[in-house]
Amino acid sequence: MELEKILELPAGQRWLEKALEEKQAKGQVDLNRTKQVKVTQQTYLEAQSKAMSLTELLESSDYDPSFLGSPLDAFERQLAVHGIRVGGKNPTTVELFYQGAPALLPEFMLREIKNGMKMRSELDRLMASSSIVNSNRYTPFFVNFSANDAKLSLRPIGDGAEIPSVSVTEQLHSINVPDYGVTLRTSYKALRFRTTAQFKVLLWFLGFRLQSDKIGLIVNTIINGDGNSNPATVINTAVTGTLAYSDFVTFWNEFYPFQMNTILAHKDKIKTILTMAEFKDPLAGFKFQATGELVSPLGSTLIRSDEVPSDLVIGLDHRFAIEEVIAQPLMIEYDKIIDQKFEEAVISESVAYAKVINGSSMVLDVSW
Repeated sequence: MELEKILELPAGQRWLEKALEEKQAKGQVDLNRTKQVKVTQQTYLEAQSKAMSLTELLESSDYDPSFLGSPLDAFERQLAVHGIRVGGKNPTTVELFYQGAPALLPEFMLREIKNGMKMRSELDRLMASSSIVNSNRYTPFFVNFSANDAKLSLRPIGDGAEIPSVSVTEQLHSINVPDYGVTLRTSYKALRFRTTAQFKVLLWFLGFRLQSDKIGLIVNTIINGDGNSNPATVINTAVTGTLAYSDFVTFWNEFYPFQMNTILAHKDKIKTILTMAEFKDPLAGFKFQATGELVSPLGSTLIRSDEVPSDLVIGLDHRFAIEEVIAQPLMIEYDKIIDQKFEEAVISESVAYAKVINGSSMVLDVSW
């Protein structure tokens, strides 16, 4: 079978198509096992019971695992077997998707939403870690230094000398890991003649917005704490209502021994920062105009979030400040998509954010 009949690749990647043709000619793209796998609602149920996505289940040894260096993963091979093209000059319409393999559509949607999430990469710059937990309640660590030691330091240990210590216990209060979601309401009529290439742009946007909302959750956690009486320390500017370069230097200086490597700010404060004389570096301006990347005040990555109050600026050392806990990874109501041809389907995730090391995030108050 010719590769173009299996999977049409995006325009501008003809070299990759040729490479895949060569691999197939050498027998490196083997779809025989893929053809024996039938994806149904029961397959989704099995994946859900094992806390896996459909793609992860298909990659397991009982299904259709990919060999090292395979050009297609297990789900992409399913698309190929059913002749579903999601890019290129002639992508498959949603109607043909339903006619050819309706059970594959929920996973296609989920994967494209995740691709949209990756487009808001700033979220990864705000988290020290991300973990999956087995409960909708989570108790963060409480890290406490010796009461008589403002900081750890190496020192000779003599007889009877007190050794600096770090006490790690659990916080007094656990945090709830709530469900967050969005309902996608549409109709089969509105989608049937849309191509998968058009449809996935909408899915990208949904993922992009979900990540933006998560940044808002992190902002709230930093400012107000995670429920364990740990709101961020607030530093005031020298003059109320005025944000000056010297205020940034003072703010940066307060982070020791941490590093203020990330700044979160409202669009109004970002404008103030970008127009400061000290940041009007011609080289920085050229980089911003050429790439759209914001300048880095004092070596910090500047991230816009309009969830930050307009009179505040958040600084953090992202290596130690915030952890993400997930009780239920991103999922979609696959049964409604398969059986009811949309109408509405809920896309949801159970996620929360907690502070790791208090003091690695602070707030600069401009109007106090």
